Amino acid sequence: MIGVVGGGQLARMLVQAARTRSIPVAVQTKWENDPAVDGAERVVVADPRDVAGTLKLMEGCDGITFENEWVSIDALIPLERQGACFYPALEAFAPLVDKLSQRQLLEDLAIPSPLWCPLSQISQAQPGLPQGWDFPVMAKAARGGYDGKGTAVINNVDALAQLLRSVEISGWFLEAWVHFERELALVVSRDANGRLRSFPLVETYQNSRVCDWVLVPACVEQAVEALAYNMAASLLTKLNYVGVLALEFFYGPSGLQVNEIAPRTHNSGHFSIEACTSSQFDQQVCIAAGLPTPIPEMRSEGALMVNLLGLDPAQATPLAQRLTELRQLPKAHLHWYGKSPESPGRKLGHVTVLLNAKDAIGRQREARYVLRVVRQIWPGLSVHQD
Repeated sequence: MIGVVGGGQLARMLVQAARTRSIPVAVQTKWENDPAVDGAERVVVADPRDVAGTLKLMEGCDGITFENEWVSIDALIPLERQGACFYPALEAFAPLVDKLSQRQLLEDLAIPSPLWCPLSQISQAQPGLPQGWDFPVMAKAARGGYDGKGTAVINNVDALAQLLRSVEISGWFLEAWVHFERELALVVSRDANGRLRSFPLVETYQNSRVCDWVLVPACVEQAVEALAYNMAASLLTKLNYVGVLALEFFYGPSGLQVNEIAPRTHNSGHFSIEACTSSQFDQQVCIAAGLPTPIPEMRSEGALMVNLLGLDPAQATPLAQRLTELRQLPKAHLHWYGKSPESPGRKLGHVTVLLNAKDAIGRQREARYVLRVVRQIWPGLSVHQD
């Protein structure tokens, strides 16, 4: 049996992947109706940050993995000393749970990332940007930010002063504005024997800083994908990281830059469930269970993954009708996370459509058509909540 700390949609898809290998999963989650509860062999009803709950989760589990990085490393260390096998190990996990330490790690490894500055270095008496910077800038919380939360666009000195007054400055940093052409992402894994596996580099599109869709493979030169892989391999090796990890990139006039690191499975890798011989969740299951990780190979020429955010039920087409129409799309695979009720912007599911075109231009054309069809059935939103 393996254990997973967290019970959301990522944990749900991990449970589903484990079922195909006949590996039982125990889940630690706060609510009995969370997405991962359905299908779990055992459920520990406790907040994922509750160490007493994690101690119960350990019972009968050979390995424990994490749905997300919102955990207390210091609180978990005693459990690791008692024999808990965490994947990734806490020493490798620790530098990645905080975006400030992520940036310092990237800097230490000379991996390109946007210019950044801890908010604590900005004078509260006379707010101003570091020398050579211009507005606008992006402000980011070091912990807890996701899908646009924990971020703010700062357009002038007054907005900067307001930020300094309204947040805990030790937990925020500023990032110079990045002019990019595309946003890319790469999911990789590393097992206990040091074997690295990589999924194709993908293009992601954000709407209001929430992932709208993912196209695989990304239409970039092979050298760009090789550079992305080398950056990921450097991180995994340096940290002796055992687990699944995702990198988000900006790509444009300044080249390839790491935007954020996710020490877990990632929204940009959901396509792999149908499009690859081994999904990102299968990789995570194998690593936590101590099994060899298969080489993930594409089963199709490409894929488009589209996120489904909740709509206003009073104004939208009835939910059952939308789901029925999505299921009827050719080569479409609907993943419904089992969340209720539907509310505007809530991340409820995703749909993956396998693509046929063999060349990049053809895939982009096919993906645009598929996206229009999906969005006619299920419109996107510019607001969100999870």
